[in-house]
Amino acid sequence: MAIEALQWNDDRHLLGVAEMDATHRSFVSLAARLATAGDAEFPALFSELLDHSRAHFTAEDAAMRASRFPAIGEHIGEHQRVLAELRAFSRGVQRGRLLLVRAYVRESLPEWFELHLATMDAALAAHLRKAGAVA
Repeated sequence: MAIEALQWNDDRHLLGVAEMDATHRSFVSLAARLATAGDAEFPALFSELLDHSRAHFTAEDAAMRASRFPAIGEHIGEHQRVLAELRAFSRGVQRGRLLLVRAYVRESLPEWFELHLATMDAALAAHLRKAGAVA
């Protein structure tokens, strides 16, 4: 089931960890811009999404390690899987093959984000709050 468009919704997306919430808000904004980007700006925006995701996941991975998050293996594995997808799609973008990448950005990426946030990231945020690892 495709989600219409990835748009920020405080009720659905806020996790109560300021750094995670700010990063997720930026991700949603970037993904929304990418979903409607023209061919001229799409490659640069996709590259920005890849860079943002790499930094986003690196920060979360570090927080998991520092707080000894129990489900670290599964969560980091999911980050690695998505980064591999983004890198593969980036190669397509560099070759001018935008159709499949556009479908990914409009359908698969929003679905993944919503599920990942509601499950893995929500569990991480709860752990960080309980561990006192956030302000």
